[in-house]
This record gives sequence, C-alpha cells and structure tokens, in this order.
Amino acid sequence: MKIEHVAFNVPEPDRQADWMVENLGFEIAFAAPPEAFDRGRFVRDSSGQMTLELYCNPQEGRTIPDYASMDPMQLHLALVSDDVDGDAARLEKAGAKILSVTHKPGLDLAMLRDPWGLPIQLCRRERKMLRQ
Repeated sequence: MKIEHVAFNVPEPDRQADWMVENLGFEIAFAAPPEAFDRGRFVRDSSGQMTLELYCNPQEGRTIPDYASMDPMQLHLALVSDDVDGDAARLEKAGAKILSVTHKPGLDLAMLRDPWGLPIQLCRRERKMLRQ
C-alpha cells in the first residue's frame, strides 16, 4: 500500500492551502467548490507523490484541533529541505514562526509553525528517508 494523503481539520483550509502553494512549492490537486461546507483542498507536494487534505469541519461535535497549543513533537508536517536555515528564514518572512533550529552531523532540522499554528519541520538528512 501507499499513503495517498493525510488530513488536517483547520479553520481556513482555502487560505492555508494558498499559503502552502505560495511558500512550500505545493500545488492544488483538488479544490472543493466555494459552496462546499468544508472548503476542502487537497495540496500535492513537489514530488507529486503525497497529498494533504485541508478541510474545515467542526460539525457534529468535531473540534478543530488547536495546533498552536500542541507540542510540535505530538504532531508536525516534516518537509525535505536542501537549505534548512534559508528556508526557515524565507518562511518566517512569509508569516511562519521559527521555534527551533538544530544542526548535528548529517542532520539539519528546523521546527516552525505556519501562520495558523500547524507545526512544520524542515529536514536535511545526510541519510535520506525517501527513495530518490
């Protein structure tokens, strides 16, 4: 089996998807019509192999998680970066908040929050996790 998508219930899926397209190099794979109750968006990463579903559905007792209050080690979106420091600085200018930057032999990491509080980790690993 292969992962198709991971879903996040967020307050502004349309705006958050647009931010990801503009700042993370993602593309819209599917956008629900404007009249759709959840304003859902599927965004595809630059590899075209993974999508995220962003939707807003607080109905029937579902709560939108308060990502900004979660410890980023509980949940984060990890992205491959060739330049962790440069990408972190660029994303900070686009409204993200840098939480930490770590450099170890063979590993560079930065933990950020996007403008809606969703934790994003930037990773540069000497030993790649993904197949090339």
